[in-house]
Amino acid sequence: MRMRKKRNLIPRMERCQSVWIQEPEALKGRWEKMLKTAPVHVELGCGKGKFTARLAEQNPNILLVAVERVPEALVIAMERVIQSELSNVFFISEDVAKLSEFFEAHEIQRIYINFCDPWPGNRHAKRRLTSEPFLRIYDPLLQVGGQIHFKTDNRPLFDFSKEEMERYGYTITELSYDLHANGPVGDMTDYEEKFWNQGIPICRLVATKEKDQNK
Repeated sequence: MRMRKKRNLIPRMERCQSVWIQEPEALKGRWEKMLKTAPVHVELGCGKGKFTARLAEQNPNILLVAVERVPEALVIAMERVIQSELSNVFFISEDVAKLSEFFEAHEIQRIYINFCDPWPGNRHAKRRLTSEPFLRIYDPLLQVGGQIHFKTDNRPLFDFSKEEMERYGYTITELSYDLHANGPVGDMTDYEEKFWNQGIPICRLVATKEKDQNK
């Protein structure tokens, strides 16, 4: 879904300089030092940042780096974090495909992918953030024992993602086809709360990297 253009977008973005990393490549290999050697967690496609802010607030000992390339969503996420006075979350406005330019090998402990574009149709499969081409980007950056946390309301995408991760060599250590069946579980994104209120099942998995794949 395309977002409407935000009024005063540029000045609003400029007021978020304290959490907006505009030259992330300069921090490659040094992210954990921004918060006293905190483990680095990365969220891909943070949208308006509801999940981002809650996760950072409830886990003050992690450094959360949120990636979002849509400015109209990014500015809302950054404003949320600033309003909450959080000091352990920063934002990158770049394409996920460039992730290896910003992080060193084994620098990331956990990756979150929430409600990404399903890109329906086989010819678009390689564009899905959980497809093998993207796993090849993430894998060298993840520590051994690191995890990918994935949520979606799209069952075909979920099944595809599970198969891709298992085929790549990851172990599925948590799996649910209806995460909130007995009531809300964990932090929700804006989309997730909307879908849950509509009675749409939310699928979730955790894929753990047991070893370096050397692919």
